[in-house]
Amino acid sequence: MNVEQAKAFCRSLPATHERLLGEPSNILVYSVGEKNFAWFKTSEPERWRFSFRVTPERFVELTDMPGVRPARYMGRFRWITIVDVHRFPAGYLRELVQWSYAYTVQCLTRRRREALGLADEAGSTAPSSAVVRPRRARAAATAAVCEGPGKHR
Repeated sequence: MNVEQAKAFCRSLPATHERLLGEPSNILVYSVGEKNFAWFKTSEPERWRFSFRVTPERFVELTDMPGVRPARYMGRFRWITIVDVHRFPAGYLRELVQWSYAYTVQCLTRRRREALGLADEAGSTAPSSAVVRPRRARAAATAAVCEGPGKHR
C-alpha cells in the first residue's frame, strides 16, 4: 500500500472529513465527527509519515517493529507513527486504521453518531477490545478515554 492508497482508504470510511492544516503543524488530518483518527505529516523531513491510534497490546507490539514508533506528542495516548507506509503490510494497515476509525466513532456521542448517519455503525464496528460495563461506568470510562489531551474534568 502506498501513501495515495492509504489516503484513499481513510477517505472511503463513512462520514470521514479530510482537512489540511498548514503552518506550523503541516498535517493532513482524517476525522469523523470532529475527532481525529489518522493523519499524515506533509512537510519535510517527516513527509508522509502516517499516524493513528491503536490498542494497548498492539502499541507495544508495533513500537517494537522497525519503522514504527510512538507518535510525537500523542504516543502517550497510544498513537503510533509508521515511517514508511509502502513497507508496511497493506491488509494489516487497513485493519489498524479501521480499528482507529471505529474507536473514534465509539467515542462520539450517540446524538453525534446519529447526525452523521453512523448510529448502526457504532455497534457493528466497535473495537474488539471494548469491555462491557454497566451503563454509568461505561459512560464515565468512555468520556475519560475519548476526551484526549488537554481536556480534564
